[in-house]
Amino acid sequence: MPPTGAGTRLLNWASAIEDATLEQARRTAAMPFIHPHVALMPDAHPGMGSAVGTVIPTLRAVIPAAVGVDIGCGMIGVETTLSHSDIADLDLAQLRQDVERVIPLSPGNYNGHLDRFEFTAAKIAELEELAAKSGVDLSHSPKWRQQLGSLGGGNHFIELCLDERDRVWLFLHSGSRGVGNKIAKKHIAVAQKMCEKWWIQLPDRDLAYLAQGTPEFDRYIADLTWAQRFAYLNRAEMMDRFLHQFVHRAGTDTSVESDRINCHHNYTRPEKHAGKDVWLTRKGAVHAAEGVRAIIPGSMGTRSYVVEGKGSASGLHSAPHGAGRRFSRAEARKRYTQDDLRERMVGIEYRDSAEFIDEIPDAYKSIDVVMEDARDLVTVLHELRQIMNVKGT
Repeated sequence: MPPTGAGTRLLNWASAIEDATLEQARRTAAMPFIHPHVALMPDAHPGMGSAVGTVIPTLRAVIPAAVGVDIGCGMIGVETTLSHSDIADLDLAQLRQDVERVIPLSPGNYNGHLDRFEFTAAKIAELEELAAKSGVDLSHSPKWRQQLGSLGGGNHFIELCLDERDRVWLFLHSGSRGVGNKIAKKHIAVAQKMCEKWWIQLPDRDLAYLAQGTPEFDRYIADLTWAQRFAYLNRAEMMDRFLHQFVHRAGTDTSVESDRINCHHNYTRPEKHAGKDVWLTRKGAVHAAEGVRAIIPGSMGTRSYVVEGKGSASGLHSAPHGAGRRFSRAEARKRYTQDDLRERMVGIEYRDSAEFIDEIPDAYKSIDVVMEDARDLVTVLHELRQIMNVKGT
């Protein structure tokens, strides 16, 4: 759908949107350094300070809470050369258990040791080198190495999928884990203190910002860059482990991987929009410049999409990052039961547990509506349906 004006310097692509989301977006758009406008994606919903699904271009400033506490959260997908018929005899329950064994699932779980897979060492070495080069202090997270290759909780997931051709895909969603969370909270607090120090009146404390040219800004960008790289490599590490287990059970080897897409949906980076250099924050959105591929997942039990950006200038070269929640976790637990979830997951191998009731597809917006609203932002390349699901606990 074409965007609608929803306020000064605010364009909205969502056909179904809450008043609270619009109010948050208007407050963000009213910040003095926005250029040229804030873009609300089709899956937008209330968040911390800024709505999730908001694209925020800023001149010489960054809002740490707008980037969020799960820095670099995003998606990775691997397309294989295999078709559904090639894995007809694959024991999906056994594969799910294999994956759950090699990838720590809950927010508080870490890898017990780092030498289980030979491909892990290079990623850790890269992150160590980047931290040393950039002066990133990770003393607040002494176990960051053990976090690499762990999924976390909430709506993070791992899936085995089939596309419209019945081609097999490996799919997962995660971010920068505990280390990214601590980096984010540290700099959100710094931004709030700086705004208080200079008597800056904010419409919301979580819109506190850091100004370019200050040591605090430079420190945040260095830490942010490291955390975004950690999130990217964390997804790559989990995918390497997932692929390792998959090819073992399928009786093949890793040469079946034919393509890989790894994209952030909570991050900041320098871009040029409307003739000016800005810091472009995608808080729950993917990069969708012309020809750029990205992944837009549905909810547990619904379709996901591999897409290519159309380079919409008014959309700030962005697109939605998923279905977006309709109900809070508490509200979802009031409305739905474990039996409701079982009904929605028929035909999909998953861990049958009441802890996932709040992730039922009904708690999310319709991915079909989100994709229809995004038709001017992206072209759909592939439509995926899951046959196995692993949720973060």
